[in-house]
Amino acid sequence: MRPFSQLLDALVYTRARNDKLKLIGDYLRRTPDPDRGHALAALTGGLDLKAVKPAIIRGLAESRVDPVLLAMSRDYVGDMAETVSLLWPAPEGETDDGTLGLADVVERLQRLGRAEAPAALAAMLDHLDASGRFALLKLATGALRVGISARLAKVALADAFGLDVDSVEEVWHGLKPPYLPLFAWAEGRGAQPTPGDVPVFRPFMLAHPLEEGALSLDDYAAEWKWDGIRVQIVRAGGETRLYSRAGDDVTASFPDVAEAFASEGVLDGELLVRGVAQGGEAGSFNALQQRLNRRTVSARMLADFPAFVRLYDILFDGAEDLRALPWTERRARLEALVPTLDPVRFDLSALIEAPDFAALADIRAGARDAAVEGVMLKRRDSPYVAGRRTGLWYKWKRDPLTADCVLMYAQRGSGKRSSFYSDYTFGCWTPDGALLPVGKAYFGFTDEELKWLDRFVRTRTVARFGPVREVEKTLVLEIAFDSIHVSTRHKSGLAMRFPRIARIRSDKPAAEADTIEALKRLAT
Repeated sequence: MRPFSQLLDALVYTRARNDKLKLIGDYLRRTPDPDRGHALAALTGGLDLKAVKPAIIRGLAESRVDPVLLAMSRDYVGDMAETVSLLWPAPEGETDDGTLGLADVVERLQRLGRAEAPAALAAMLDHLDASGRFALLKLATGALRVGISARLAKVALADAFGLDVDSVEEVWHGLKPPYLPLFAWAEGRGAQPTPGDVPVFRPFMLAHPLEEGALSLDDYAAEWKWDGIRVQIVRAGGETRLYSRAGDDVTASFPDVAEAFASEGVLDGELLVRGVAQGGEAGSFNALQQRLNRRTVSARMLADFPAFVRLYDILFDGAEDLRALPWTERRARLEALVPTLDPVRFDLSALIEAPDFAALADIRAGARDAAVEGVMLKRRDSPYVAGRRTGLWYKWKRDPLTADCVLMYAQRGSGKRSSFYSDYTFGCWTPDGALLPVGKAYFGFTDEELKWLDRFVRTRTVARFGPVREVEKTLVLEIAFDSIHVSTRHKSGLAMRFPRIARIRSDKPAAEADTIEALKRLAT
């Protein structure tokens, strides 16, 4: 357990991507099986330890530590696992002798029922030092949050053993922790694992942002960039799976789509839901959020938010790999396939007809559909290649909307920001002169601006609610956001998509900030 906890400690305090890759790679090379496989699963979100929930950890801590002290410490530290790891009073004589391995911990946690979990977890906490306790609690709750994406961990594995990361991606979902065949292949002790008849993930082709300059529509085709989540639909061996752009299996959240796809092959598209306000057409991302990250979906949820996929591309037609074909040929194959699919669950992303780039720019500028995020430009002769390749695909997102809002509340961040008030709730004016919250943002500002905002919060606090502070309603923030939608879940009746702080408007009086009615006129 100690090598894994040391790895987590190092990753928390390492910013540079290449340094993180080296830390993970060194760990994977020097750590034996099965510990390194379980560590890799933890870093990529592949462990599912259902018996340990955050409430169990809080209850254990309150049985050993004064609850008031625990609550005050949690407010200051900003993270329950870190708080408990530092405060936990291990019995006298207990020391971390390094004999408790990561595989031992994972196997114990996997065997536990919910009734057994508290006592077993407490026994392990007693046996570890503060660093080990932190690693254990993060592992048990599945909330590592050490600045590592699943893709980055796979890149680290590939770099450490001289593998092609796309080859790793293609076999990944056919394997299970602790990935013994994967490491045997990596070290030259075994052949490359083959997915066989398993519906495995293939890396997506991605686009570069179009910063400036025009492209010839003789060379590039244009289609809408839809505001859902990019998914890959894979059917092989009689089974269908849906994968997100990060390679996460999201089939359980969208069984209605998976059940409707019975053609062997691999398709690329945008997952959307049909909106009531849109007359059954693609709804806003806010509607899609009702379905995301759910392990089970109720019949009512399926009926109220029916999902479908707007198809972009085809990678495999049956067993035939089409990725080397130019986009024009793949598009023709996709157009021939779509009429054979369930029209309720699948349709084709239409191309945008424009005589030239200037006309396309005008069309893009006028697009404020609830489900449109911008325009995609795809080189007509481009193969389907993993990752971002210069000159092939571009995304031309529509310009963000902005609003001047008043800072209302601030909350401490987590991790490196746990000592700063870095999460900001802001509002706009109602007709009777009251402020209603319309969103929350925690990025868009520089480190220096964060320090300035933190000082403002600390010196202008008017009330405290645990880790949250209410501040004087005097500071205007210019908020940029991709879109705004009507929402019954929020008191203001509005929900912003990707809000971020564009500017601190200390020059503007709060009374001149925007109104709720003005934002409603922007809502789609």
